[in-house]
Amino acid sequence: MPTARESTVEREASLTGTSLHSGAKVRLTVKPTGAGFGYQFRRMDLADQPTIPAFLEKVKQVERATTLAEGSVKVSTVEHLLSALRGLEIDNVLIELDANEPPIGDGSAAPFLELLAKAGRKELEAPRSVFQIKEPVWVTAPDGGYMAALPHEGFKVSCTNSNHTAHHTQFLSIEVGADNYAKEIGRARTFVFYEEVEPLLAKGLIKGGSLENAIVIRGESVMSKEPMRYSDEFVRHKILDIIGDLALFPLPIRGHILAAKPSHGLNLQFAKALLKAYRAYQSSLMPVENVPVGERALDINDVMKILPHRYPFLMVDRVLRFEGDVKAVGLKTVTINEPFFQGHFPGHPIMPGVLQIEAMAQVASILLLRNTENAGKLGYFMSVDKAKFRKPVMPGDALIIQVELTKSRGKIGKASGQCLVNGEVVSEAELMFAIMDR
Repeated sequence: MPTARESTVEREASLTGTSLHSGAKVRLTVKPTGAGFGYQFRRMDLADQPTIPAFLEKVKQVERATTLAEGSVKVSTVEHLLSALRGLEIDNVLIELDANEPPIGDGSAAPFLELLAKAGRKELEAPRSVFQIKEPVWVTAPDGGYMAALPHEGFKVSCTNSNHTAHHTQFLSIEVGADNYAKEIGRARTFVFYEEVEPLLAKGLIKGGSLENAIVIRGESVMSKEPMRYSDEFVRHKILDIIGDLALFPLPIRGHILAAKPSHGLNLQFAKALLKAYRAYQSSLMPVENVPVGERALDINDVMKILPHRYPFLMVDRVLRFEGDVKAVGLKTVTINEPFFQGHFPGHPIMPGVLQIEAMAQVASILLLRNTENAGKLGYFMSVDKAKFRKPVMPGDALIIQVELTKSRGKIGKASGQCLVNGEVVSEAELMFAIMDR
């Protein structure tokens, strides 16, 4: 079976419309990118045209929609577009828009499916990694809702949608892929309860809402400008939202998702539980020979092409993955043969904390030096702040090194870093370094 590869859109394409909550007119454009870029939103209407990556860590609000924020810059109601992208297995796209929300269209993902059909799909050279569920992961909600993931070879969702009216309870179990997403899920419209409309308007929400872009439920009755598209349209839209919110997880998921009474809040709580399970799995990887080199990864030879460090001072065995241009996850397999164990508590060997900080600095340098404009330069470590050492690192540990660039301007870069063993933070620090010519 051929290896699946990452993808992007083939060409630039745009659509215009009205946003749901702000009621503003908006133009949205999707543009091709390279592998490892992921989904990133660019606010063209603001000074400096700031970009917000679609990461779980950027979620700031989940009332009636999923909102991403970077400082004071926000992009709201991203779930329908992200659902269409993930549903069609398009992995990397730059999304430009001139307001704080994508257009709502008819309340489904259909407008974005049409947009992506115009843009086309282009495969890239990098192999496509997925997170294969190996052990059950679950979360629960106070109202009786729950979400769980079970091992499964494909991507399957079994969802029960119920509500306070005791009417319109629906269930659907479906295998979802690029071949059936548009037909079975993408056209399902959002819905709202009649008694919620006035409170939502009072909160400044759904200003662009109408029967053209939402179904209104009033008791047993349903108000819609057109006939129901599916007999179980409500649960299909819940699955659409689940797919969109899980697109904020760094990898496509392979597993069976079970959900009852899902919401954006529960979806994101579940995505965070999946991320914790994923990081614990990465931390459990032992000998470097057994760690898969997937797309977005760098093996030891690639690392040495970027960094000038060599044994015994090279503290990165490989980079497991990148998340856009601002995050990287590296691996250092700690063995008893490390030269520092000869003098650092020989009877009770512990990896020096300063070398863990050096490992963070090296992964941060890789993030900057892999950019074309910095190729062939050096990363000079300048300062460290807020360093904390929480647990000892012993021989045999697989040290996972997570770094996020917090500032990169000119020749100066700042980053926050963590080292983890078995999913637990063992050290952390804030770093500053300079990019210099050799």
